[in-house]
Amino acid sequence: MVKLLHFTRIADRVRPPYFKPINRLLASSSLNYLQTGHPSLYSYNKAIGNLVKCGSIESALQLFDEMPESDVISWNTVICGLNRSGFPGKSLYFYMRMIGQGIIENSSTFSSVLSICSNAGFYRQGFEMHCRVIVFGLNMNIYIVSALVGLYMKVGLVDLSLKLFYDLPERNLSIWNVVLRGICNSGMSNELLKLYTDMKLENVEPNELSICYMLRGCCSGRLLLQGRRMHCFVLKNGWLVTNLFIANHLVDFYSACGVLSDAWKLFVVIPPEDVISWSSMVSCFASNGLLHDALQVFQKMQSLGKTPSAQSLLGLLNVSIAGKHTLLGEQIHCFVLKLGFDYGNVLIQSALINMYGKFRNIESSVLLFENIPDPTLECCNSLMTSLLHCNIIKDIFDLFCFMVEEGIGFDGMTLSSTLKALSLSASVSVNSCGLLHCCAIKSGFVYDIGVTCSLIDTHSKSGHLSRSQQVFRELLSPNAICFTAMINAYARLGKGSETLMMFEAMIREGLEPDEVTFLCVLMGCSHSGMVTEARTVFDSMSTVHGISPDRRHYSCMVDLLGRIGLVSEAEELIQSAALEGDSVLWSSLLRSCRTHRNEQAGRRAAEKLMRLCPDSPAVWFQVSNFFSEIGDFDASVQIREVAVARKLSREIGYSLIDNEQQN
Repeated sequence: MVKLLHFTRIADRVRPPYFKPINRLLASSSLNYLQTGHPSLYSYNKAIGNLVKCGSIESALQLFDEMPESDVISWNTVICGLNRSGFPGKSLYFYMRMIGQGIIENSSTFSSVLSICSNAGFYRQGFEMHCRVIVFGLNMNIYIVSALVGLYMKVGLVDLSLKLFYDLPERNLSIWNVVLRGICNSGMSNELLKLYTDMKLENVEPNELSICYMLRGCCSGRLLLQGRRMHCFVLKNGWLVTNLFIANHLVDFYSACGVLSDAWKLFVVIPPEDVISWSSMVSCFASNGLLHDALQVFQKMQSLGKTPSAQSLLGLLNVSIAGKHTLLGEQIHCFVLKLGFDYGNVLIQSALINMYGKFRNIESSVLLFENIPDPTLECCNSLMTSLLHCNIIKDIFDLFCFMVEEGIGFDGMTLSSTLKALSLSASVSVNSCGLLHCCAIKSGFVYDIGVTCSLIDTHSKSGHLSRSQQVFRELLSPNAICFTAMINAYARLGKGSETLMMFEAMIREGLEPDEVTFLCVLMGCSHSGMVTEARTVFDSMSTVHGISPDRRHYSCMVDLLGRIGLVSEAEELIQSAALEGDSVLWSSLLRSCRTHRNEQAGRRAAEKLMRLCPDSPAVWFQVSNFFSEIGDFDASVQIREVAVARKLSREIGYSLIDNEQQN
């Protein structure tokens, strides 16, 4: 909605394009006839179409305004031309004008405008158009359904997209590819394989584009066996030699699966003049943490006179971030400046902003952002992520307002980051959550998984569990991440029974819980004192789901057992887990010993803690307080004296009160 309002505001000031040679167009028969004869509607439409093809959108608009009458073809041509020239908002504005003048849309209008809504982020307007499609009885038109499928895939409504798709009486290769692309972008690798099987059963033969989507899906899902089958299909059809895109997708696939030997074999057979394959190989080594090999290929690429692509530089920037190689990241930045990729390449700009944010050099991130003449949505999101990483919360809200006011707009990532910042803020309130919730609804991003989970989390942190429940109930097909967010909301507010009920519902839906899900369930049990249920869940991690508990899960169990007085069992759990070197677990056990006056276990925990953290003031004073609690004042005083002699002093606590006045 923000984007639509912005483009509507500038509807009367579209800047003309750069000079283009249109003399040959002016000499065409259609324009000559417009100047000398009595032009027909067909002649006008043909002339406008030719102007649009030449990129002279301003001239096309001028001619359109001079037409004595117009039909749906005239409007369709202008709408598509504006979108092609980079003005999707004004395209939608012209569509609304068309309806206002009583011009009835045809199938081309719907498919074009729906594609514009999908690509430009006007999701709510796209939903409204779906209603008009049904009213006009065009809901079985394969081109319109193709555009609708793409729209609903974009906002995460996969089930609705598939229903529209399977309701079609006939499905051609084009719409199959639209669905494959949507499922691939959604990261649903198993569903992608099922669709591919259905496609073969309907005797629709996949083309090279279909295989590219399948390889991307196998790549994201790390499906080695299925990807190898795709590789065989490629060899059978002879596409490995004729299609470099497929060859490079195969390199990326084997790289993602960690089979670098096969990735290298494919790279060797690709013609050396292909820069994309060199970039893929650099990214291949970089994504697998093989920095030395990535740099070797990068240097070899330069020695052969190949100019590094943005993809190869992105791979090196990403490995710099992952390995915290600050110096390498700065060197790659210099290389970016040398090649001129710093201007106009959104991916590079975003990656650099993100890199300095991850290095906690937020000043450089902000400086890079401020030097961009026209900040894009991607760059704004990268800066927002950097601010969030550096815990600079207030500036995130200012950035969000800037994006709205400047007409940049926002997407699911923007809303998710802003909601995350709000949940971390001391000023989280019902009103602020509600405002962002309204933005999500109006813009259509309320169905985005990231936004949904952030809404559930933020509403629960503001104390309004009912709103979190409402967001969850409105989901058509919640996945494991959504269930985990709702489980966490219940656990945070001490709703142990509801936590377990949601966990059981997740299992019934056939969704597989992960480490985070189990951690949230154990937290809920811990806050509610449900020790029997916690034991069952904890045991099922390894026996049923094949997940090995880590330190966080053991910490929850130790805290729960210690809280209800089962100190000996908590101590045995620490020892059996081979986590005797973890000071956090022993500190939790010592607190429980202090609460329940368990002297023997407490002395053992105190001894372990002092051995593990000899330089921690907090540990020494915690141990001293324990001995004071059990009446061993001599030991307590002795420990404090040793701490003072070793100049171990803890920081005095203080409160931060935010009393900033809002005028």
